Amino acid sequence: MVRFGTAGNPDRFYADGKKKSIEMPKWLHDNGLTAYEYQCSKGVKISKDTAEKLGAAAAENDVFLSIHAPYYISLSSVDPEKRDNSITYILKTLEAAKYCGAKRIVVHAGSCSKMTREEALHLACETLKKAADAAKAEGLDDIFVCPETMGKINQLGTVDEVIEMCKVSETFLPCVDFGHVNAREMGSLNALSDFEAIVDKIQNALGKEKAKRFHVHFTRIAFTAGGEKCHLPYADDSFGPAFDPFAELIAKRNLEPVIICESPGTQDVDALTYKSILEGMKK
Repeated sequence: MVRFGTAGNPDRFYADGKKKSIEMPKWLHDNGLTAYEYQCSKGVKISKDTAEKLGAAAAENDVFLSIHAPYYISLSSVDPEKRDNSITYILKTLEAAKYCGAKRIVVHAGSCSKMTREEALHLACETLKKAADAAKAEGLDDIFVCPETMGKINQLGTVDEVIEMCKVSETFLPCVDFGHVNAREMGSLNALSDFEAIVDKIQNALGKEKAKRFHVHFTRIAFTAGGEKCHLPYADDSFGPAFDPFAELIAKRNLEPVIICESPGTQDVDALTYKSILEGMKK
């Protein structure tokens, strides 16, 4: 099944008098959503007890959990210590995922700095290989690590680069942020064929199963010449991408992605809009 959910907690959650993330799974379920991406973007600070409670609530309410790893991970840093620290952050995120039963963690690769993209990608893949080996040694290799496509042109994370990172281990799965792709490619995602080309690349490189169930972030994103500027609510159609062509592709190919909305404050409302669009396509 296709799952729709939120990155973090939307404004309506707090407006309803809710305060704690462990309340999110039931709230999402009651509002017609089935996925939740818990944010560890500023560090993995969730305790084992809280993680277990979150996991129990998610299981009870049929909510698929993922976790966003810290933003300061830098897989391609020229500093070996920073790359080693990034492995530690990935392992800490995987451990939190284990406690709460999350099946996926999302990871940013970092920037290209003053290197060529090829050099940066080589370092990132090398770091990810070490992370995968360490995860296996610690019994954490039953959770997918999802390298994410990035929105700024100087960041490592084109669709092709993410696919190359995912070739490092069978435990890696692409996280395609279509808003990021659209932003770094100056508004490239407009038609069914634009989305189809991305899924075809994943399928040709990583296989049909991963192309069917890959991880998705979907939000409209404003951009400048350097790529991503800021996330927008879906109702603001001054920038793309629109969800309709992707919904058409999901229906056409019977895809089953987990789709996480990162709209600022309206991520629940917009995720429900995506869900409605897809349901309309399938009628």
